[in-house]
Amino acid sequence: MSEHLVTLYHLNDLGADELRRLLPGHPDLRVTEIGPDEDPHDHRDALADATIVLAPLEKERRISAELLDGMERCRLVQSVAVGFDGVDHLAAAERSIPVANLPGFNTDAVADWTVGALLSLLRHYAAGHAKIENGGWGPEGLRGRDLSALTVGIAGFGSIGRAVARRLDGFGSDVLVHDPVPSEPDRTYVSLDDLAARSNVLTLHMPLNEATRGVVGEELLSRIPRGGYVLNAGRGGVLDEDALVKALDSGQLAGAALDVFAEEPLPADSPLRGRSDVLLTPHTAGVTVEAYHAIRARLVESVDRVLSGEAPRNVVNGVISGSGGVRPPAGV
Repeated sequence: MSEHLVTLYHLNDLGADELRRLLPGHPDLRVTEIGPDEDPHDHRDALADATIVLAPLEKERRISAELLDGMERCRLVQSVAVGFDGVDHLAAAERSIPVANLPGFNTDAVADWTVGALLSLLRHYAAGHAKIENGGWGPEGLRGRDLSALTVGIAGFGSIGRAVARRLDGFGSDVLVHDPVPSEPDRTYVSLDDLAARSNVLTLHMPLNEATRGVVGEELLSRIPRGGYVLNAGRGGVLDEDALVKALDSGQLAGAALDVFAEEPLPADSPLRGRSDVLLTPHTAGVTVEAYHAIRARLVESVDRVLSGEAPRNVVNGVISGSGGVRPPAGV
């Protein structure tokens, strides 16, 4: 029986024809696309026959435990992102199906966005542009802050958090870090409460799980020195958006920059819209030309590896196979 790749991913020009072109070493590979407007539950037959599945980005189309029950040939569910919200990875572990992600492909892109967004908030770029467009001139209302004078707290110190810290070092900022696993011994690690209390800027790069969902809420935001800033380029659900709006309205926070949201796309009636003290981008912090090429290359490497009978890399749910080795190729 031939290998069968089913893709629910539909970005970066990675359709069926392109995947076949990028995997010339597997000429018999079948590729099935399940489009962005299609319910994966309507394609159980394709999933049941799949040896590799590219997970969707949308939580609404998530590969659920119910779908995983029918994926008996599957040797890998591959997230085409750093996050893996598009698959129930714990249910996959119970069924001995590895789930892998693609860490690091957009580290520099997200770190650049973070520092750029912070500078935009501190120096009022949008307001200055609008002032000139409206015929105005002069510095009134545009007095900013020096980044070197501020303490920046980084919540989540994985590859992106570390890249943000390196950039901030160049600006001369004091950097504090919160992470359960210290990875750079020369950094100052503190609790999340202390991080908020000691930071003029809080930037979030944490994963979303039951422990972190809504953890940055009203109480934590109240600990930030008055007039501080919050940025989120990690996961939307980590930040309580209603609490953020209250903190902005009260003057507790001077501004915020968000690339990710609890609900995406951001609802039309969101109170975050239409504010001069908030910078919003549509989950594009990691979208650069370089990241585009990197994600394609790393995806092809991962898929080719498993199709060739090797164990997957970057497995996030602790599974290689139920017996401790890679699942055998289909038909063996």
